[in-house]
Amino acid sequence: MSVPAFRKLSILMAAFNEEDSLFACAEQVLGVPLPGGLERELIIIDDGSKDGTWQVMEELAAAEPTRVRIFKQPKNQGKGAAIRRAVAEMTGDLAIIQDADLEYDPRDYGRMLAPILDGRAEVVFGSRFAGAERKVLFFWHAQFNKFLTFASNLLNDTNWTDVETCYKAFTGAAIQTIPLVSNRFGIEPELAAKCALNRFRMFEVPINYNGRSYNEGKKIGWTDGLAALWFIVRYRFSSNYSDPGKVTLDAIEQAPKFNTWMYESVKPWLGNRVVELGCGRGNMSNFFRRHQNVMLTDYRDDYLDPLRERWGHIRRLQFSKLDMTLREDYSVLTKFAPESVVFLNVLEHIDDDRAVLRYLFEHVPQGCRLVILVPFGMAYYSDFDKELGHFRRYEKGELEGKMKEAGFTVEHQFYFNKAGKLAWFFANKIGKQKRITPFQLRVYNFLVPLFRIWDKVVPGTGLSTIAICRKA
Repeated sequence: MSVPAFRKLSILMAAFNEEDSLFACAEQVLGVPLPGGLERELIIIDDGSKDGTWQVMEELAAAEPTRVRIFKQPKNQGKGAAIRRAVAEMTGDLAIIQDADLEYDPRDYGRMLAPILDGRAEVVFGSRFAGAERKVLFFWHAQFNKFLTFASNLLNDTNWTDVETCYKAFTGAAIQTIPLVSNRFGIEPELAAKCALNRFRMFEVPINYNGRSYNEGKKIGWTDGLAALWFIVRYRFSSNYSDPGKVTLDAIEQAPKFNTWMYESVKPWLGNRVVELGCGRGNMSNFFRRHQNVMLTDYRDDYLDPLRERWGHIRRLQFSKLDMTLREDYSVLTKFAPESVVFLNVLEHIDDDRAVLRYLFEHVPQGCRLVILVPFGMAYYSDFDKELGHFRRYEKGELEGKMKEAGFTVEHQFYFNKAGKLAWFFANKIGKQKRITPFQLRVYNFLVPLFRIWDKVVPGTGLSTIAICRKA
């Protein structure tokens, strides 16, 4: 697995009525040495303060104009809203959340960032309860923190020791992938749940903690703790944790019978040396990887890296980053010399699909087959298609015609998932659904044996069309 070269750390800080501690905290943040020669930017969001917080922020920005960037919320909305604004403003490829008080020590940045910098993690939480020295504070506050952590772990199948910690570090790609919606302190269980749902590589490290008392300005109260219980449940079962494409791929994972049906529909044309383009989360790769020699490709590292981690020990598997819009990326296919190139529900995501087919014709060997599944019927094009990034649904003969234009000989074409047209029409055209849920896929998965019979005995088109061609 390649280790990315990070350049800049964005320190995301929400400030609400922190005029007494903000300057000293910012001095520590700006003065602490960073590992790997990282640049830094401190992004401070004034969350509608009523004291002199904004004046302190202006003083900091004037003294450090290249390293301190300040923004003001129109009114007090809460820590979550302020951090959401800071994420939108960040320019770094790493991020860490920092409170504006002096409870958390920036000297822990090196420890927090180490698992990310060496390629082991995308997310790191700093734990106040995992072995570091700490200030002794309130018993019941600590016990309720541990209870919230237990509840979060129970639902998310994680083993954090401190989900309510402020110190959370991310790759820029990870934090910017998460659609945050919490306004107040619900951001802590929201991040814990959505990191788990995204299946980020997550680490935890011990940190120092110098907690404040309420007399010293601590703001989180027992009502926030009770609300956190609701947020733990809410975000665990939310489908709004990533882009619609990733959420849909995760939902499809709940339909093993459907995936098996799709694989068995194309298996006769695959051969022994198989390339999968656009492998995504690996739902279909789990079948293709059983062939004699296989290359899995995608343009997204957040898809490829977990698959490398899961299957990298299998000698017959290769992994390659391949952007299907870039002609130069296809050279890996020439070296691999596949018997077949398969891509299912991928081509519709590319504006210039004709170029993809031309690039493939240039780079695959004689006799190589393309096995392609795409959504069928523009009459079924819906808001959900738009959310998924579909440029089109293919009409009758369209895919085969484009294959011939590229130079391939079309061998077979057939429709797949005829019953799915009804479900798609009512859910997405009539119901205007924009996301598919695991529950829907589990129900559909249960009915797959019936749908397989339907495909054989009922005439007409399907929700998808499959075409097989060969470079003759």
